[in-house]
Amino acid sequence: MSPMPAFRELIAEAKHSAVHLELRDSYFSNPRFEAWQRGERVNWADRASWWDSFEDSIADAVARGVTVRRARVVSEPVTEYIRWEHYVTRGNVEAGELVRWLPRRRASDLLLPGNDFWIFDDSLIRVHHFSGDGGSVDDELLDDPELIRVCATAFERIWERAIPHDQYETK
Repeated sequence: MSPMPAFRELIAEAKHSAVHLELRDSYFSNPRFEAWQRGERVNWADRASWWDSFEDSIADAVARGVTVRRARVVSEPVTEYIRWEHYVTRGNVEAGELVRWLPRRRASDLLLPGNDFWIFDDSLIRVHHFSGDGGSVDDELLDDPELIRVCATAFERIWERAIPHDQYETK
């Protein structure tokens, strides 16, 4: 396939659905996480201070009728990174994304894909590859129908079992 389009382009082209599966308990560090570790918190009342192009992309897609869902499979007790992700997920939700959490101990009988991914309109999958310490290595954009079917099926099984964001408590 051609060079990797930016996420913003992929979500802008979505017609009806975008699903994201996250399987890691930590990812690369970033300034927002590091600020949270120092005790800094988001001023949710000051939307301009935290709303950025990602939230714009999600909100635009949802306004067009695209259903955007994210499922996270997490170990418990959760890592500090997952505790932070849970905290900042409020931004995803305010943008219109539906988010659920599945404790890994409740996934033992599920077949999980080996990598995080986004699936757009059940026709395109962006597979994320990470190093052992959570750094981004690269992404692949594929249109293999069998790969998409397997990953979409796994996502749906996870989604059915997962706990909605507003009901999940980090432990």
